[in-house]
Amino acid sequence: MKNTLIAPSVLAADFANLQRDIEMINNSQADWFHIDIMDGVFVPNISFGMPVLEAITKHAKKTIDVHLMIVEPDRYIKTFKDLGADILTVHYEACTHLHRTLQAIKAEGMKAGVALNPHTNIDLLEDVINDVELVCLMSVNPGFGGQSFIENTYSKIEKLKALINKKGASTIIEIDGGVTNKNAVQLVQSGADVLVAGNYVFKAENPTQTIADLKKMTTI
Repeated sequence: MKNTLIAPSVLAADFANLQRDIEMINNSQADWFHIDIMDGVFVPNISFGMPVLEAITKHAKKTIDVHLMIVEPDRYIKTFKDLGADILTVHYEACTHLHRTLQAIKAEGMKAGVALNPHTNIDLLEDVINDVELVCLMSVNPGFGGQSFIENTYSKIEKLKALINKKGASTIIEIDGGVTNKNAVQLVQSGADVLVAGNYVFKAENPTQTIADLKKMTTI
């Protein structure tokens, strides 16, 4: 039986009631906190910075999965470790020396992740897949929540799964963007291990129940 991990995206939370929403995740069946850091350069949006992340990690009781949508992520690797990140994901497109960046993340004791934009080819990970604990496939264009899911994602997952198997890697696959009850099962059947859900969870009438439903339908 496959136990899919559910990672609510804090970017979609109510920032005026952040502690309430963090407690909701703590008390739900969610597995991780997914936290997007945006710099307004790599993506056309700015999200929260270090003080807010520090406030979140102070209350969060689950794995902190930090997704850096920023240029020059190397400058902040140690900072994010100090702020409580367990997993640090950098964008392939933002790293000139990806292998070195991954080693620097691991050297700080975090798990290393790589995110790919929708147009970035899976094959580009062939040389580093054994150094990566997690690949985050963007199933929307990064920068804003609430976008429509890109259908090509399913075949991309299958291609990535084939690469992982070919290389004998233990990398897990995370899907970020437009995840709902409409596509969750097919994503998992295609090979996804972690589903990031933002608006679908936080805009729901009952977020805790929505997480429980996602968890149940993806335990297959």
